[in-house]
Amino acid sequence: MKKPRTIFKLFVFFSVFLSAGWLAGQSRWSFDFENGAAFNGMNDIGIPKSAGTRFSLTERFDVKPVYYFRLRLTYRIGGRHALSALFAPLSFKAAGRSGMPIRFNGIDFPLGADVNALYRFNSYRLTYRYDLVDIGPWKVGIGFTAKIRDAAIRLDAGAIESEKTNVGFVPLLHVRVEHQFSSRIGALLEGDALAAKQGRAEDVLLALLYRLSPAMTLKAGYRVVEGGANVEEVYNFALIHYALVGILIDF
Repeated sequence: MKKPRTIFKLFVFFSVFLSAGWLAGQSRWSFDFENGAAFNGMNDIGIPKSAGTRFSLTERFDVKPVYYFRLRLTYRIGGRHALSALFAPLSFKAAGRSGMPIRFNGIDFPLGADVNALYRFNSYRLTYRYDLVDIGPWKVGIGFTAKIRDAAIRLDAGAIESEKTNVGFVPLLHVRVEHQFSSRIGALLEGDALAAKQGRAEDVLLALLYRLSPAMTLKAGYRVVEGGANVEEVYNFALIHYALVGILIDF
């Protein structure tokens, strides 16, 4: 698994590079820590698309909610430009007895097999944003995100097991809208999304903000991630709900 390690090293390098800029006092920074519970609402799988069995991970097996976290470091250049690096790991485990024969990644899992499953969807992103509006209580920014997807689906039934991994690049459009209702209370809508014939991806956050101090803000809200790939090698579409709290620190 050299590719995920290489991607993580690139993410660390970028973060260290940005930190060096902060230590030199060249611009303003913010750190965003988000965590909470993630729920896998839908997860349809067919690997490969034409020869594999189409099945639902969430309907055929028991997929429990998991704890998750995200880390984002943002580097603001001047008044309107911003660069950020995001580290967002996520894994679900599932278990159950298959109610149907499943052909997955070239391996046959018989009817009635006790199956343990893993669904991993780690995300590494670099985002550029330009703030179009910064007037009064409103801030509106648009940009683009370069996302590296480190994904894996594994089925394990004792002596029978198979894993499909996928590491790839996904370009996304980015939008961020913030509104301050008062000096302390605000709302944030932020997302990355794009659709094409090969698949789609949406990651949207809606949160309330509470400013504790000029440098520290709490957030609480809901995030939804939906999308997947519809190509011959992989058919997989998932819907994930997040209940979250977090903290943003400016420095």
